[in-house]
Formats: sequence, structure tokens, C-alpha cells
Amino acid sequence: MRKKKRRQVFEHVEVLDAGAKGKTIGKAPDGRVIFLTNAVPGDIVDVQTTKKRKAYFEGTATTFHTKSAKRVQPVCKHFGVCGGCKWQNMGYEHQLFYKQKEVENNLKRIGHLELPEITPIKGSKKKYFYRNKMEFSFSDSRWLTLEELQSDTIFEDKNALGFHIPGMWDKILDIEKCHLQEDPSNAIRLETKDFAQKNGLTFFNPRNQHGMLRTLMIRTSSTGEIMVLIQFYEDDQVKRKLLLDHLAQTFPEITALLYVINQKQNDTIYDQDIICYSGRDHIFEEMEGLQFKINAKSFYQTNSEQAYELYKITRDFADLKGDELVYDLYTGTGTIAQFISKKAKKVVGIESVPEAILDAKENAKRNNITNVDFFVGDMKNVFNEAFISENGTPDLVITDPPRDGMHKDVVQQILAISPNRIVYVSCNSATQARDLALMKEVYDVIEVQPVDMFPQTHHVENVVLLEKKK
Repeated sequence: MRKKKRRQVFEHVEVLDAGAKGKTIGKAPDGRVIFLTNAVPGDIVDVQTTKKRKAYFEGTATTFHTKSAKRVQPVCKHFGVCGGCKWQNMGYEHQLFYKQKEVENNLKRIGHLELPEITPIKGSKKKYFYRNKMEFSFSDSRWLTLEELQSDTIFEDKNALGFHIPGMWDKILDIEKCHLQEDPSNAIRLETKDFAQKNGLTFFNPRNQHGMLRTLMIRTSSTGEIMVLIQFYEDDQVKRKLLLDHLAQTFPEITALLYVINQKQNDTIYDQDIICYSGRDHIFEEMEGLQFKINAKSFYQTNSEQAYELYKITRDFADLKGDELVYDLYTGTGTIAQFISKKAKKVVGIESVPEAILDAKENAKRNNITNVDFFVGDMKNVFNEAFISENGTPDLVITDPPRDGMHKDVVQQILAISPNRIVYVSCNSATQARDLALMKEVYDVIEVQPVDMFPQTHHVENVVLLEKKK
């Protein structure tokens, strides 16, 4: 029988830096890195290790001997238990510093790229209440905090409507107030929970797969519209109508009130039928006079104001004169394609999600944009020589791939057609750096602009302009 290794304690560890995935970094006495979950650069702490690997430890700060000057008081009472805003205890100017540093480190260390001076990160005017989409889960056995477990209180109310505990798919923390989405988001969530409990609507149990209420999604838009979607597991028509009628009457500002009956093992809605209970089945977002229809399954950047800043940077980097053919890879619902279309001769968008392309075509029609074409299919299969032969060789390629970055075949195809300029928008500068390394023999990095879409978290977007070497 293998002997279980004891956890180690390291004393007076200085927290030196911020690392990937929101963790901070210290050094063990033997020089190995320690990744910490609850410290801020500048803290001096005692560390209890939780994992030991060949090259590093993972651990938790247990005693704080010196607290960093970079620290601020978190505004949310759920901080430290809810995993949503891991950097809420760090001043915003310091968050921006470490995000910019991460982008620069990834481009240099992973991409081995020669970089121009990186433009200072574009911070968000809103530090809180910036998200336009939130998803909450119901549970009949809520997560009890350490303080609750140590108290003598007997908790009879076990229902929760909130967020998953990090790394635990079946544990839900009940949320009193979330600081990520503007009102009436909190009011709608609290009223939904309160009415459900008073009227005997059961909360979901993911392990045993029973209970009526499964998830709640709230979407808002800069135009003031609100979408509410409730996902039910058990199909009780009477109680369902009772709750939806109550929400419609209590919150007449709800533009789209929707529901789903989902009895699958997982709670994804992308393969489910969405039923419109009242209002319309969509809301509208607006940007520079363009309207974008958003339904329950649509992808749209979750920080509307910063999305506008991101798209303006993309358009500025593109520097279009009006006679260019542009390819917009991973176009989603075609927001960037339409945003830049008035400055291009033609824009061709490609996306793998059929519903997104339907939205893109409908939005283009609504916006009276006639110089965009959208195509659906797996990028590495669609974006080939036959496609380029039919649609033309682009002067500019804009690419905005998912976190995994571009497939190597897509990179090779870009190199084969060799456009004069490439604008690469990324939500993961590590995979962006990997892709750029494959192109550095042909392209120079001209501009780099990080953008903070998600204050209080470690996530950062980055836009890079490439130009073909002379």
C-alpha cells in the first residue's frame, strides 16, 4: 500500500508574481514554484501545500505575516468561496499590470516573437456589473460555507440558486448578491428562488436527477432589453405556468421570457427546443447603429461596452481603404464582419455553428448590409483551396478563434494564401503565441493591444496586427 505523502508547510513565503488561471506565485526553499489560490503579489505568507509535483507545488496561504499594498477589500460577500472573481482582492490597476505582463510573456516565451512596444492594455470603464449574460444553477442541497459548518445552527433551507463551487459539478453556492450583472438581475434571481420555495417548486438534484427547477439564464443588452430563460427538468405544467406568470407580472420589463424542458444528463441547451412563453424569443444589441439579434443560443461578447472597444481596435488595425476583400474566420454571429463591412469591398465570414450563421445572415439583412457572405462548416475543412478559388484571395484576414486557437491546417492555409495583413483577436494569448510562432517567418508583428473584457478575473483578450515581411 502506497504511503500517503504528508502535506508540507512553508513559512514566510513572499508572493512574487501572478500566474496563469488567476493563481499567484511564490518560491519554496528548494527553489520550486508554489502556485497559490488565495494570495496577492507582495503578501508574505505561510503556505500549506495541497499538491506536490516534480517541478512545482500547489498550496494555500494559511497565515498572512505581511499583507500586500496591492490588496483591496473585496466588495462581494461570496469572494473566496465563489470562484467567479478571483482577483477581486487586488486593485484594478494591478490586475491590468499582470494581464499585460501575461500577454507579453506568452508572446515572447511561447512564440519567441520580436515585438514592438506593446500598447498599454485597454481597461474597462466598468469594474463591476459589466456582464450581459449570467447563468445560475438550482440545487436542493446547497453548499455550506466553513463558517456555517462550524456554527451550531441547523439549516433547514437547503435550496440554492447560484454558482458551482470551482471543480465541483454538483455543489452550488447560494448567491445573495452578484456584482457582475446590472439590476434587475439580482432581483429576478432572488424573486425566482423565493416564489419557487413558497409555492413548492422543487430544486434540482444533479446526482439523483430529480427536481423541477434546473437553471436560470439572464441576458441583458445595452438597449435595455432583458431575456430570462428557465430550464425545467420535471414537466409540471401547472407549477411552471405559476412561476412564469409571476415573473412576467413582477418584472414587466422582461422582453423575452423563455423556458426549456431538459431531461438530459447535462444542462446544455444547444440541442434543446426553446419555448417562448411571453414577449419575443430574442433581444437586440446595438453598436454604431447596427442591430444584432440575440436569441437564447446566440454567442455575443459578454461585456457589451468592451466588445465595442475590441471591435474598434480590430477595425483600426485592419486599416481598410474600401477596395479590400476580407475573410473573417470564426465569425460567430458576424458582428466583426458587419462592423467593418462599410470600410471593405466585401467580407466573407466562416463559422462552424449553423445557428450562428443563420443569425449572421439575418442580422446582415436587418442592417441592410449587402457586401457580406457567410458560410458554415468546420474551419479546417471549409477554408480550403476550392473555397478560396470560389470566393477570392483575401487582402486581409481577421481571425478570432476559440480558446484552443487555430488548427494547424488553418494556419497553413493562411500562409498559403499569404494576405498582406492579418488581425488576430484572441481570448488566450498562449495559444495565440503558438499560432503566431508558425507564421513568424512570413509575418512581422506590427502592433499588440491587450483588452480587459473581464475585470476582477485573470482573463484577457489580445489583438495582434501582422504584416507580410517586405
